[in-house]
Amino acid sequence: MRIAVVAPSCPLKREAAEAVLALAGARGDCELLIHPQCFSSDGHFAGPDAERLAALREVMADPAVDAVWFARGGYGSNRIAEAAAAELPMGTRDKLYLGYSDGGFLLAALHKAGCRVAHGPMPQDIAREGGGAAVGRALDWLVRGDPAAIEGGLGGPAFAFNLTVLSCLLGTALKPDFSGRELLVEELDEQHYRIDRLMFHVTGSAAARRCRGIRLGRCQVPENDRPFGSDEEGIVRDWCARSGIPYLGRADIGHDAGNKVVPF
Repeated sequence: MRIAVVAPSCPLKREAAEAVLALAGARGDCELLIHPQCFSSDGHFAGPDAERLAALREVMADPAVDAVWFARGGYGSNRIAEAAAAELPMGTRDKLYLGYSDGGFLLAALHKAGCRVAHGPMPQDIAREGGGAAVGRALDWLVRGDPAAIEGGLGGPAFAFNLTVLSCLLGTALKPDFSGRELLVEELDEQHYRIDRLMFHVTGSAAARRCRGIRLGRCQVPENDRPFGSDEEGIVRDWCARSGIPYLGRADIGHDAGNKVVPF
């Protein structure tokens, strides 16, 4: 299997790229192609919008590529997501697409266009403590669809998003159809009051209220200047109760090495 890595948001660290190439090479069941664009830099981004979009569209259209793996999160994929999913070349929908965090914008856009996408670990995750296991899990799913790599509590079709990304998607042309799907959310570096505000927006959306229920992944919460009065699970339970969306419990996803794959 040939897997192409592109960076639709921020640059990939070279040491992370070398480590992932070594891990993939030792497996012997896949060929990892890291696009030179991954190391481009233009302010916050891995190159200007046009360069990031061109690299993504290039590997999407390449018939020799079986899967497209987003290098890392950060910020920026929303700026190219709608264009990336427009007028897809032949064969684009046959590939797998994997990423999470800011890559959720692209997952939503490509899924809506009929592509096979999943939320799951990215190459830059190898820099985390225990990150080799996360990258291995992603490759296990990409190469052979290993069920052990998938979040084990799924009760049916599902979406998984960072909560901030999900909130930003609502009301846009990229908004998914949540009807009948489990909706898994996780968060990074947002205080409890911000999680509360995000849940107000998400559960207040008529589109989100069509989901089968919400599950909460891991949240890394910075200290607030005063206690909020409820933890993240209490917040999610409260907004689910207010909106009539079933709360389905916890999910094994998050910005950490334990992040599981969630196929859309």
